[in-house]
Amino acid sequence: MYDAAVHAAAADAAAPAPARRARTRLLLLLAAAVFLADLGSKLLVVATIDRGENLRVLGGALYLTHARNTGAAFSFAEGFTVVFTLVAVAVAVVIVRTARRLYSTGWAVALGLVLGGALGNLVDRVFREPGFLRGGVVDFLSVFAPDGEVYPIFNLADSAIVCGGLLGAYLALRGVEFDGTRTRDRGDGAVSRG
Repeated sequence: MYDAAVHAAAADAAAPAPARRARTRLLLLLAAAVFLADLGSKLLVVATIDRGENLRVLGGALYLTHARNTGAAFSFAEGFTVVFTLVAVAVAVVIVRTARRLYSTGWAVALGLVLGGALGNLVDRVFREPGFLRGGVVDFLSVFAPDGEVYPIFNLADSAIVCGGLLGAYLALRGVEFDGTRTRDRGDGAVSRG
């Protein structure tokens, strides 16, 4: 009996550690879900709400409207649509290239949200009026007042990008790396799996 236990323990010690699984699939599935939800919501808004119309929901906590944004998030820097389009393409390429070496579930979620949101707004910039690479992004969520009076009008893609960015910042502050390792003490370089 003792020999069998020793033999089993030695076999367990010699066995390779279970391989870590890349989180590429999670990142891509989340990005696809965000992209499809954003695209579907924008198509619904364009088909059912006239530009400038405000529909009050949730007792006025939220208004559904139909606006076009040719600038960055929150209508910042309007007129630089081509630049934002190229930035969105670059972000998407970097995220997809990073996905192959991604083992952290948290980073997969953060980057999946950003990728799905970037692609959602990129489709608008490429295919909507006034033309290729200059299209206006469909924004339709206004909180606490109509027409973005309290907070700028936004869409699901914008929400996903902001949530992904905040999660990414949190992970970076906690020292979580893309490969799933975590830096315990930045001063001495000690690293543990996280």
